[in-house]
Amino acid sequence: MPCSSPDPRLAEQLAGWLEDLGLADQLAAAGLPTYVRDAGGVRWTDPATGDPLGPDRLVELDRLLRAQGDDPAHAVPVALVQLRRETRLRQSLLEHGSLDYAGVAALRGTSENAARFALHKAAGRRAVLLVQHEGATLVPSFQLDEAGEVRHELLAVLETLLAAGLDPWRTWIWLTSPAALLGGAVPHEAAREPEELPVVQRAAVALAERARAPQR
Repeated sequence: MPCSSPDPRLAEQLAGWLEDLGLADQLAAAGLPTYVRDAGGVRWTDPATGDPLGPDRLVELDRLLRAQGDDPAHAVPVALVQLRRETRLRQSLLEHGSLDYAGVAALRGTSENAARFALHKAAGRRAVLLVQHEGATLVPSFQLDEAGEVRHELLAVLETLLAAGLDPWRTWIWLTSPAALLGGAVPHEAAREPEELPVVQRAAVALAERARAPQR
């Protein structure tokens, strides 16, 4: 007969494993059960109800997180690793890589309202990447030249990715991070070289096709 509370040893082992991997703080963002430590040990909570996690659910969670790889003892929860990486990249981009409407207006020598109108018109044509964050619209700066206009060599790349419905954050991250499809080159930097631009465009097409695949 199943016990009414989770195995405290499993609760501790799972929490300790995630802490050792540096992934404990990604549970909530992934919509997974979270835990707290107190005098009674490790208490896991169901995100849907806020109630203590039952013993069967804890076993299921442990199995889910250790499902990657042939040996559960040495498994790594890949989805949480990816989420942690994206979280760190987002924070870096927020700190160093974007402008608001006023910033674009200053580069273009125009009013903030004019910049806002032009950017949203361009976004409608998939000719600029805009990212929403906490109620504000961010303009990733990598795509702009010194005059605040979208770099001409990126127009076809942006159109391909945005037409595929790729998440704006993922688009931003891909264009500004080393890409496997480019042998480790950063897409927006490689696009500056005329001989590399076609390679970047083909990589963007491949990424777009991969993004569309689950919808087929």
